[in-house]
Amino acid sequence: MTGFEDEQSTVLSALEMSPAAEAVFRVSVIDGPDRGARVVVDGSATLLVGQSPVCALRLADATVSRRHLEIEIVGSRLRVRDLDSSNGTYVGAFRVIEALLEGGEIVTVGASRLHVERVEDAKPASIATEIAFGDVRGVSREMRRLFPLLARLSQIDVPVLIEGETGTGKEVVARSIHAEGARKSGPFVVFDCTTVAAQLLESELFGHERGAFTGAVAQRRGLFEQAHGGTLFIDEIGDLPLDLQPKLLRALERSEVRRVGSDRWIRCDVRVVSATRRNVETLVQEGRFRDDLFHRLAIGRVELPPLRKRRGDVIALLEHFCIEAGATARAIPPQVLADWMRAEWPGNVRELRNAVVREIALGDLERRIEVDNAPDAPDAHDEDGWQTSARFDLPFVEARQRVVDAFQREYLARILDAHGGSVQRAAEAAGIATRYFRLLRARARPPKKM
Repeated sequence: MTGFEDEQSTVLSALEMSPAAEAVFRVSVIDGPDRGARVVVDGSATLLVGQSPVCALRLADATVSRRHLEIEIVGSRLRVRDLDSSNGTYVGAFRVIEALLEGGEIVTVGASRLHVERVEDAKPASIATEIAFGDVRGVSREMRRLFPLLARLSQIDVPVLIEGETGTGKEVVARSIHAEGARKSGPFVVFDCTTVAAQLLESELFGHERGAFTGAVAQRRGLFEQAHGGTLFIDEIGDLPLDLQPKLLRALERSEVRRVGSDRWIRCDVRVVSATRRNVETLVQEGRFRDDLFHRLAIGRVELPPLRKRRGDVIALLEHFCIEAGATARAIPPQVLADWMRAEWPGNVRELRNAVVREIALGDLERRIEVDNAPDAPDAHDEDGWQTSARFDLPFVEARQRVVDAFQREYLARILDAHGGSVQRAAEAAGIATRYFRLLRARARPPKKM
């Protein structure tokens, strides 16, 4: 089979692994200010319970957190998960962090009590069969139910807020929304709030006139102007300083900006898609993010699940990353694949991609390093010279550092060679910044002999 056929076969197998919802539940408020309110959970999405406007079951109870509880269908049961609420979540008399319910239970949140009941003879929601949206891939139920939402958001010109842990693919989602929408022929401009000094953020976003401040030797168009007719992606919006937020809100509401040092307003036709790893609602509660800006940015809202919750996606994604790297899934040994299937992936999709590239670039060489330095294999033999890097007569920390340095030199040399000597492409494949790659490379060079 070709690589593409291999990938399709694996994807379909993973799709079969993703279980369909087998039940529908109704959650009703039986005590509290919102008595009588209810929501049906049919498996089409993960729903929130709390005070926030984004909650499917919105409660006025002052003892309930803004995002207090998450509820979703898992097979034939309802999973409830407390979202680090102030007053906790109770099933019966027991406080829970997460629980699977059969129906008939009483869930207490703050001063409100919720009754969970199974809806008999109800038809669970159907889940999209598409396994991709633009460059976003996923065969898991969690991702497939997002694809129709992403497709819809790409066709309506409203701000979108993408939430998710680091490495879940927020920028990939933003690029795909842009590429599938009416603005695809326009620019896609990226701005990361964490990479620019606080005093330069306003100039970066809105531009400046010559002489506006020390160092402003020429007029500069800001990112809003550069993104005219297209999309401005603001990454890590939760880190935007509070004093700059009113100016961003005005730019969104009036579609105009003013350069630093100018008194002239400039019209900008820009769609803003933002992303954050933070819980912005918590920042709002703490007074660190404006409530009005949050609601303006989150007209469309997407919450990306972490990779550990995307059953079947590890297989599908590693197939895709192997093909990107010019290899096939056969390049990944079965034991490595088994380990990856069990992994938690705290770095999510980005970590998986880097693991695939590293495995293809180094493969058995990297594993031999690990074996040579394992406590239960002190006498392991290595034919590639790694044994000579280890000194078992030295303190542990120093001995380990010698091996790490040797590995680092070999890794950087090999990944550079795999990308034709291009530092930029090698750094991207390694998942690190170009500047940091150069620094590692400089440090990895053997010291000159005297």
